[in-house]
Amino acid sequence: MSVALGAAIAVLTGIGAGLGISFATGKAVDAIARQPEAASKIQSSLLIGCALAEATAIYGLVIGIMLILFVG
Repeated sequence: MSVALGAAIAVLTGIGAGLGISFATGKAVDAIARQPEAASKIQSSLLIGCALAEATAIYGLVIGIMLILFVG
């Protein structure tokens, strides 16, 4: 029972990653709308930030799977 609860908590990192990516994307769109000439710099920073945020969600998923397979 506690393994399933731990795995569920680990997978909840996907919510934080989704919120972070959506917030960053919204801010990037605002920034591009204000300064279209800086779109390439903003876009590259956005992609790096989104990749890092998505990596945290993947780490949470991997930890959840490891908890279920190896501890449970």
